[in-house]
Amino acid sequence: MLGMKGEEILRIVEALHRERGVDKEIIFTGIEAALLSAAKKKLGLNTNVVIEISRDTGEITALDGENPIENLGDLGRIAALTAKQVMIQKIREAERDVVYDEYINKVGQLISGTVQRYERPNTIVSLGKAEGIIPWREQVPGETYNPGERIKCLVLEVKKVGQRVRIVLSRAHPDLLRHLFELEVPEIQDRTIEIRGLARDPGHRAKVAVLSVDHKVDCVGACVGIRGSRIKNIVDELNGEKIDIVRWNEGLEVYIMNSMKPAIVNAIELDFENKHAKVFVEEDQLSLAIGRKGQNVRLASALTGFDIDLVTGTPESYEERFQVEYDASRDRPQVQQSAAQAAAAILPEAPAAAPAEAAEGEADTEGED
Repeated sequence: MLGMKGEEILRIVEALHRERGVDKEIIFTGIEAALLSAAKKKLGLNTNVVIEISRDTGEITALDGENPIENLGDLGRIAALTAKQVMIQKIREAERDVVYDEYINKVGQLISGTVQRYERPNTIVSLGKAEGIIPWREQVPGETYNPGERIKCLVLEVKKVGQRVRIVLSRAHPDLLRHLFELEVPEIQDRTIEIRGLARDPGHRAKVAVLSVDHKVDCVGACVGIRGSRIKNIVDELNGEKIDIVRWNEGLEVYIMNSMKPAIVNAIELDFENKHAKVFVEEDQLSLAIGRKGQNVRLASALTGFDIDLVTGTPESYEERFQVEYDASRDRPQVQQSAAQAAAAILPEAPAAAPAEAAEGEADTEGED
């Protein structure tokens, strides 16, 4: 770089601009900083050196105070090496900034990439100009990511780390499911249908609450698609994760009832102050209401924002059972009191039992003789 002609400088700037995607002005500034560092290495740190490069011709102007430096090529091998190191550092910083500026605006968005490699316990994904990382906590249990496989992820976080940009991706975040629905269902894209709630147990099951703004459009049918084509694409992308489409309703009782499907609910009692719901189901619906390892009721609770307690039967039968249990508990102290009174009544007769015990002991003694 030292001693180069203007045309060569311009060619270097143009090549770096095309290959690395770095702004030309940043490259010019980097070269100037590199030459300045080299000049100070040669002439001393206290020298008042100024270096400028013409953006049009590439010609270098160098001044030491008011005295021009005629030949930068005479700065020496060590100075040239310093200039190269500074230049590389500036280019890397510029590349980092380009990547950061591109991906910081994609936080919370869906992105496609190619699985690059596995660095236990993390998975590295190629995004083109950059690499993303899926940490272990953002991976879906049971999923395997094979090199060369194309996957969709949610951009969770973008931050500068040294001269690199760390792009954190997620396959487990609920918003990944939201964006997949936006991708597959045009009515969600144009806001004819709204996603009003979402709860997910990654890799196992999810519930999505939807509402149609246009009453002529069936929100559940639109999300499922003809012969299940739309929902199938989403399920395939999530490797078989089961998805329940729930019809949202402003009436909380109806909404909770819908969220508990496939279980059939008899009735619901709500405690708005404590955000608690008592859901009544028949005995044969209890296992469906609970779901595998409590999955169904847990997702319904997360979707609606209410703690849900399952009760078998109806509110009337529950009240009857509660009344019986209450009456039994109220009568129990009376029974205990009667037992105590009976014990007290026979206490004076207790010593009379002593001769019998002695006789039994004597009989044993005689037996031993």
